[in-house]
Amino acid sequence: MVKTLIEKSIKKLYVTSKAFEEGNAIPIKYTCDGSNVNPPIDLAFIPNNAVSLVIIVEDPDAPIDTWTHWIVWNIPTTHNIRENTKQGISGVNDFAKNTYCGPCPINGVHKYVFKIYALDCFIELPIKTKKLMLKREISNHIIAYGELTGTYIRQINQLVKNDLEFQDCC
Repeated sequence: MVKTLIEKSIKKLYVTSKAFEEGNAIPIKYTCDGSNVNPPIDLAFIPNNAVSLVIIVEDPDAPIDTWTHWIVWNIPTTHNIRENTKQGISGVNDFAKNTYCGPCPINGVHKYVFKIYALDCFIELPIKTKKLMLKREISNHIIAYGELTGTYIRQINQLVKNDLEFQDCC
């Protein structure tokens, strides 16, 4: 019951991108087969008391557990997160990098979920922070949440070309 009350107090963010629509393919530019930069993200219905934003990008279709491609916090509240942004503080993703690492599935079509949280404060965490620690830290400060899901499948020529690069996909 307490969790339900908390969830009801979290407002919904409307998350879109000029690069791809909800549920559609993420352009190659934003993947390991392209420039590997984050896509632009547009937000609507950000509460007036929002101070900062957090982004977590995950691949729930990864072979072993959900794979984290990007975590970034302390992005000043904005309606437009630019392509290839350097705003905020990037923590450590599952590639062991402090940066955005785009979609790079080893097989089949994978979904990628861009989760956006609006917080009522800035948070202080070291840059070695991983997703679990970040989620723990923000849990009592989330005032709005939204997500955007895209898909990506690598073409056979990209798999062959980048086969040796997969270990360092980012």
